[in-house]
Amino acid sequence: MSRRSGAPALAAALLLGATACSIVPTSSPTVQITQAPERPAPEFISEPLPPARGATPEDVVRGFIDAAASSVPERPVAKDYLTPEAASTWSDAGGITIISPGFATAASEAGSVVVTADLVGTVDQRGIFTVAGTEPFSYEFPLAEVDGEWRISDPPDGLVILETDFERLYDPVDGYFLDPTLRQLVPDPRYLIGGEAQPTALVERLVQGPSAALAAGVENPLAGAGLARTVTVDDQVATVDLTGLDVDATTPLRELSAQLVWSLTRLDDLTIRSVVVTLDGEPLPLEGVPEEQTTDDWPAFDPDATPLETVGHYLDAGSLRTVEDGAPVPGPAGNGGYGLSSAAVSADARTGELTFLAGVRPEAGQSTLLAGPYGGELAPVLTGRTLSAPTVAATRPEVWVVRDDTEIVRVPAGSRPQAVSAPTLAGLGRAQVIELSPDGVRVAVVVTDVQGVPRLHVGTVVRNEEGGGVAVRDLPQVAPTLSPVVDVAWRSNGELWVLAGDPGEEAPYSLGVDGWGLSQQVTSGLPDQPTSLGAAPGREPLVVAGGRLWRWARGTWVTLVPGREPLAGSAPFYPL
Repeated sequence: MSRRSGAPALAAALLLGATACSIVPTSSPTVQITQAPERPAPEFISEPLPPARGATPEDVVRGFIDAAASSVPERPVAKDYLTPEAASTWSDAGGITIISPGFATAASEAGSVVVTADLVGTVDQRGIFTVAGTEPFSYEFPLAEVDGEWRISDPPDGLVILETDFERLYDPVDGYFLDPTLRQLVPDPRYLIGGEAQPTALVERLVQGPSAALAAGVENPLAGAGLARTVTVDDQVATVDLTGLDVDATTPLRELSAQLVWSLTRLDDLTIRSVVVTLDGEPLPLEGVPEEQTTDDWPAFDPDATPLETVGHYLDAGSLRTVEDGAPVPGPAGNGGYGLSSAAVSADARTGELTFLAGVRPEAGQSTLLAGPYGGELAPVLTGRTLSAPTVAATRPEVWVVRDDTEIVRVPAGSRPQAVSAPTLAGLGRAQVIELSPDGVRVAVVVTDVQGVPRLHVGTVVRNEEGGGVAVRDLPQVAPTLSPVVDVAWRSNGELWVLAGDPGEEAPYSLGVDGWGLSQQVTSGLPDQPTSLGAAPGREPLVVAGGRLWRWARGTWVTLVPGREPLAGSAPFYPL
């Protein structure tokens, strides 16, 4: 399943089950497709209508926007709304502008129609979504008379499409790349039209490489390769025939295979059970791997895996406890002697053993970060006027914090603190919350801007493995309309849960890492608005409401231990 399966994918199933183009008609210089899958005739499809005789300028512009919802290649109905000259040069391949359904049109005496709407975002030719800011969409459509009928003479490049139509037509899918250790798959969201060509379109995007925002933080085993022919799917088996790949002892063939298998088997539009990967028609030289590969052959690369037997933790009166029964953890951190206000724990990915603990102890005028072995003695490793709650990732035994609202610091287990270069952070405002993604490639930061409004930013972690330096180069907003933000946690490597809202109206929201799919979650079962949040892949989110802890279970919030009173506590989190 894709990271955001649900209503949009279900709504698109009937309409798009047989379509076969990618996000927009496009080509790649590194992928040479020798044949294209045929588009089967759908059982039922509702296509936009051409312009009616005598249509007003506003009707023509509205009809052109409606025609963007066509699944027919090159969208010929949309061209019917254009003058012959404009139709000969306009292409739907220039990217996509997504606007809200409630757009307005206003005709002018000069023979043009101005369209204004809330701008949701844009999707480029590679299927990469960029969330819009707060500026509205506005475009002036000039029109001319052709044989007594109004037609658009200068349309915008690409498509202007309503958000509801985009959700019906395009599937959110994840293409996976590798973290710098080549051990963890990292999702890179794309938006593709469904149908038989979707697997080919996805592999094309993998070959082309990650999105610009992610590129510096990941590796691409498919770099330099091409597709010898289209990806075919027969009896739930996808065949990917690569070309142009130089194979030697250093070529990461296992990682390449895992990248393709996990990406293709998670497509919602087609059921793909296994993947055959060939190089110029010959099997890849992989020992101990069957010809038909499944995710069971690459379990270590599961992008949503969490350490074995990981349970939630929280703080209560300075004592670190687990959510299973509220019992204190072993060692001094569990007896409350350190007086911790927040904590984070690393686990061994192979055994699930909890190994590294870090916690913040507030003191008069300053805060201290303590670190050490889980269940053992902790020692001071960092001080500051303020320290954020610590955060860890599943890929490295290190903890990150924000010191004094402006400086990101990481502390590797058993090593000295090291500054993380974040040149854009100071200009954004004061950072209160920081959360590493489980794969360690992205970081979410809640920053209070100059207007005093806490907002959500997500950046890519860039590591210099040789020099040891770590940077977060950019921190763009991913939910500009969501504020004020109280807390954030990673439900998966590609999905965030956020607490946001005015005081007394806070609620949990979910959204993709690129900002798509913002959706409010229910608060039923909670006695008050939530104030703190904890989440992890494959685990039930935790919140604090009314000073007590609650867990998410089948669409509602319940007590941690069934049949018992809610436990008092704060700062919930899951070890990684």
